[in-house]
Amino acid sequence: MAEKRTKLKILPLIIIVAVLAGMAYLGRTPYKVVATIQELLAENKELKQALTNLSREDQIGYAKVIAQEMKDGELFTTIRFVETARDNKLKKILEKEYTISGDIIHFDALIVKFGPKMVMDGRTRALYLWRRVYGEKMTPADGFEIEEPSTEPQRYKDLLETLPIEHRQMFWSEIWELANDTERLAEYDIDAIYGNAVYWKLREGLIYVFKINSSGQVYPEIVPDI
Repeated sequence: MAEKRTKLKILPLIIIVAVLAGMAYLGRTPYKVVATIQELLAENKELKQALTNLSREDQIGYAKVIAQEMKDGELFTTIRFVETARDNKLKKILEKEYTISGDIIHFDALIVKFGPKMVMDGRTRALYLWRRVYGEKMTPADGFEIEEPSTEPQRYKDLLETLPIEHRQMFWSEIWELANDTERLAEYDIDAIYGNAVYWKLREGLIYVFKINSSGQVYPEIVPDI
């Protein structure tokens, strides 16, 4: 009899726990299990909505010369590289300094251009990932890293915030792998994934501004450092 009373006491607790678990489950956003970048691009409405919210960008950062000096007969240029926020051109979200041999400096970015079908308003969108900076006397492979590869860029930290963390990590780490798969690119309405490097012969007293147009082309603008 005592055992029966104990079971009767435990039963309501089991029911309460089951109800609470069910409520918690129903309160969650029902994300579909996604195992590959292809599935994410093809089936995830939250990703398409995020890309639709990606506003047209203009200024994306700048570089300026901190110092130029000769060492053992060779010119070295020290630059400060700054990436600015999407919603505030004055807000710095990444700032690094590099010392590079020579005065001709290359800045390398990866561009991902989405077609009008991939987003919900029928317009093209483009995003970019900074890769590296290198001098004229260096090979690109020996360049200095700007963004850590395969990680979520600081500039787009809020872009995919509605997606589960594993989906965000997958997007940023694997999007580059689609670059040469023309059939997949067409299927997911990605116009192109390509590198875009801009370079200048840098001088002190100037600010070298990076801009990007609606088609994903990074281009330079030079203004006085006042």
